Amino acid sequence: MNRSKSKFWSLLLIMVLIVAACGGSDEESPEASVEVENAEESTTNTTQAEVETGLSGEILIDGSSTVFPITQAVAEEFTIVNPDVNISVGVSGTGGGFKKFCPGETMISNASRAIKDKEVALCEENNTKYLEVQVGIDALSVVVPSSNDWATCLTVEELTSIWVAGSSVSSWNQVRSTFPDVEIDLYGPGTDSGTFDFFNEEITGEEGSRSDYTASEDDNVLVNGVSGSPGGLGYFGLAYYEENKDVLNAVQVDDGNGCQPPEAAFQGNYYLARPLYIYIAESVKEKVEVKAFVDFYFLALDEIVPAVGYVPMLSDQKQAALDAWKAFSQG
Repeated sequence: MNRSKSKFWSLLLIMVLIVAACGGSDEESPEASVEVENAEESTTNTTQAEVETGLSGEILIDGSSTVFPITQAVAEEFTIVNPDVNISVGVSGTGGGFKKFCPGETMISNASRAIKDKEVALCEENNTKYLEVQVGIDALSVVVPSSNDWATCLTVEELTSIWVAGSSVSSWNQVRSTFPDVEIDLYGPGTDSGTFDFFNEEITGEEGSRSDYTASEDDNVLVNGVSGSPGGLGYFGLAYYEENKDVLNAVQVDDGNGCQPPEAAFQGNYYLARPLYIYIAESVKEKVEVKAFVDFYFLALDEIVPAVGYVPMLSDQKQAALDAWKAFSQG
């Protein structure tokens, strides 16, 4: 998260502690609950939210590296108020996250795609019931190193020719004759990644992806690989591109309606836009620290999602997610 956004949330949470300390009651309570005014709202449209303090415990989260920046930012801000809550956020990929979530090893699973049928079956085998809620929108970004001044826009068909299983494309001039004879060096997420699944649904289809590329669930490894190779080409979530614009260029994507950059997702005009989710286990909804964390997650979404580089949900999407969580947590 950028510094100005972080300072805002830190100041807001410090105000929570001050209000809690100056409350009118002399009686001690094991759980303090205070109302916080969102300083960025107008006085006629003020958002009030309860932030519980004085909590302790452990919250285990794993899954998508794409959703990681959102959840990690929320976790960092939440623990300013609740330093005795230990929040672990792993990045084993969407599929890897469900492999831990369904057997009950984690409480919340980050996901850059919806849960698959085989993962639903795994959860059912382990009697793990859950809630799926959308938390934002990503614009999957196709990237090249900043030194690449030729691949400014690629068609879906050209991306398919590069990435499809069995592809013999190994040089940029095989993609387009006007491109230079520079070897293509491919980087992308591994097969446990929801980003891998989404990209191949939209680009390679049933034929699937070629496997002769450098794969990693760590998007920072992909950033370093692409930026360090003259012929580098890769793909990952928008937040990682936004954080590395000094060493990467985003390739615009043409789906037949003209070249569009990933930022066009903010206007709903980008081919590789996708929803981002968290999955919450029913077994932990009675844990006060988990409930407070998810409550705070929704409070923080409007500020944190764009701050880390993703697209906020529309108001009706956010309200639907919030309503689903309220019904789930109170049921």
